[in-house]
Amino acid sequence: MQAASPALRLTLSVAEAMAPPPPAFPAETPLGAVLDGLRAARDSAALALDEAGRPIGILTEQDIARRVAFRLPEGAPLSAAMSAPLITCAPDAGLWRAVALLRAHRLRHLPVVDGTGRCIGMLHRAAVLAAVSGRMLHHLDALAGDDAAVKAAQAGLATALLDEGIPAPALVRLVSGINLELHRRVLDRALADGPPPPLGFTLLVMGSAGRGESLLRPDQDNGLILEPYPDAAHAEVDAWFRPMTERFNAGLEAAGFPLCPGGIMARNPLWRKTRAQWEAQFALWARRRSGAALLFADIAFDFRGIARTGPVAGDPAAELRAAIAPILAANPALLGALAAQDQRLRVGLTLWGGFSDDEPGPGARTDLKLHGLMPLVAATRLLALQHGVAETGTPERLEALSARGVIREGEALGTAFALLLEALLRQQLADHAAGLPPGNLVDTAALPKADRAALREALRAIRRFAKASFAGFTGELW
Repeated sequence: MQAASPALRLTLSVAEAMAPPPPAFPAETPLGAVLDGLRAARDSAALALDEAGRPIGILTEQDIARRVAFRLPEGAPLSAAMSAPLITCAPDAGLWRAVALLRAHRLRHLPVVDGTGRCIGMLHRAAVLAAVSGRMLHHLDALAGDDAAVKAAQAGLATALLDEGIPAPALVRLVSGINLELHRRVLDRALADGPPPPLGFTLLVMGSAGRGESLLRPDQDNGLILEPYPDAAHAEVDAWFRPMTERFNAGLEAAGFPLCPGGIMARNPLWRKTRAQWEAQFALWARRRSGAALLFADIAFDFRGIARTGPVAGDPAAELRAAIAPILAANPALLGALAAQDQRLRVGLTLWGGFSDDEPGPGARTDLKLHGLMPLVAATRLLALQHGVAETGTPERLEALSARGVIREGEALGTAFALLLEALLRQQLADHAAGLPPGNLVDTAALPKADRAALREALRAIRRFAKASFAGFTGELW
């Protein structure tokens, strides 16, 4: 584990924290040979494999003490002593998820398996729990519960991590990771409640979820890339996907993700297509460049794939991302139209340098998402699309643009992004603690003087950057 602080390690992926895989043997291997292998490897656990080389059980020191010592002969098969069924974790899952699984199931070892079901690493309870302070454990325990409990636990975990001094961007990545895990769980349940799919597909998330920048209450922005199928099979294919996607989007709503007001959800046929159909859709948006076409394209450009089901060839999400570059090259006016639309995004400062009043009624709070984050996100997205940057996260896009020499103020803008995220996150946590829906209106007057000054300078930097970026596409100044 390479993270600087113990708490920050929770924001890592399982792949970044796992140890090498343990010894593994076919399930019919005699126990004597397995024990010899464990002694030779100086390991505390061994895996039992099926005929395809996939782990189906685990033999730990506790299993040896309970089932092997003085009970089973050396010639007994490994399958007679192993613990099964095996609980595993995916390499791209968040380390927080592994902690929750280890504690909920009282495990000492958690195998990490790839998409084919083969073990590629192991997480050990002692090493993983060393990353967690005791005051956070009860929040992590809730992350092993049902969907609603997981969503509710986000606020407590975020508060504890902020108190540990975790930077806001890392914390938001953790919150986003929890949200994506919930999407996968809801999808698995939607699939289990119906017949098998007629073809493979990839689940996409878009908007803030696609950027990995979700806060506490994001609405749904999702879709599917379907594997190719003949036109004659459309009625059959659509008849299967209609009820499944209804279950999926309803499940996300029940888990705490409001339905998208614009209908950008997998249950809408517009947002479930084959890759070739998606390419045609982006090309159509590029040619039309008006109204809903610009709105949909703006959200869809932040897509990324987070789950694949059934037989899926290659990486459809990455392949679709690569196909967008020639579409943009053939339709350069699209980015100009998007920039003209994004120019309407104003930064939350008055002409005299004060914070804008965006709150209806007597209050005077500032919407730091609409009038802070969004101008930065939009300007960065446009430059990333223009220069073929594949990353979707705003900090990653800024870093890539800086590395290519496209922008010089990347570090300052990254600092501004972090300041805005922290202000918004703290406000949403305060809203949650008060029993209110997490919102984006921040009481800047309540901030310490130094924080107000830093926030004001961050908004000025964003205003300069957004103004210059949008003007570079439209030729117009604000």
